[in-house]
Amino acid sequence: MPAIVLVNPQIPPNTGNIARTCAATATPLHLVAPLGFDLSDRALKRAGLDYWPQVDLTLHSDWGTFHQHQRLQGGRTIGFSTSGRCSYTTIAYRPDDWLLFGSETEGLPPAVLAACDETAHIPMDRTIVRSLNLSVSAAIGLFEALRQIEACHP
Repeated sequence: MPAIVLVNPQIPPNTGNIARTCAATATPLHLVAPLGFDLSDRALKRAGLDYWPQVDLTLHSDWGTFHQHQRLQGGRTIGFSTSGRCSYTTIAYRPDDWLLFGSETEGLPPAVLAACDETAHIPMDRTIVRSLNLSVSAAIGLFEALRQIEACHP
């Protein structure tokens, strides 16, 4: 099962919505600090509703700690960014992939993008919209990965 990784998320409802998506799909969720909120934040809990106990949540104190954890576990890191190298639909996803998403205001830091095995973008008309909402982007990437993996491993 791929994992969702949020690097320095800032907006509690986005993280809560992503947590709910992770609960619905049994997808592990990794949060990489610093976070722009406290995990006890009311808006975070409200967005995740009562699904938080079903979320396989891991908190990492910083990028280095997460990166070391990921290397020990194995699998590829796929960074989602408006500057990603290829469309998210052209990647052949694997069950051990880590899908990385950056903060709502900054995206993934350059050092994180440079450390990724692959970078992907979600095609959109950028003359109208700079980027999609973080929870929407995470759902798009995750469901494409799950669609492909389930097609290969029913």
